[in-house]
Amino acid sequence: MTIQRVWFDAENIYIVTNEGRTIGNPLAWFPKLKNATDAQRLNFRVSVFKNGISWEELDEDLCLEGFFNWSPKAVAA
Repeated sequence: MTIQRVWFDAENIYIVTNEGRTIGNPLAWFPKLKNATDAQRLNFRVSVFKNGISWEELDEDLCLEGFFNWSPKAVAA
């Protein structure tokens, strides 16, 4: 499975995979993204293998697997 598209709304980050699955997670789970400007959020790079997203300016990296396995409990820990 690979990342085909990434976008945001006011409260969430979304991805679409090459299998046609769409998943969104709350920005509240990712404080660096939540506190970033729209321009900073859009300044990302999908990895060469299309299994991760990086925001160099924000020092933030998310992996595709994390979109399906992430939980708010991980943030609270």
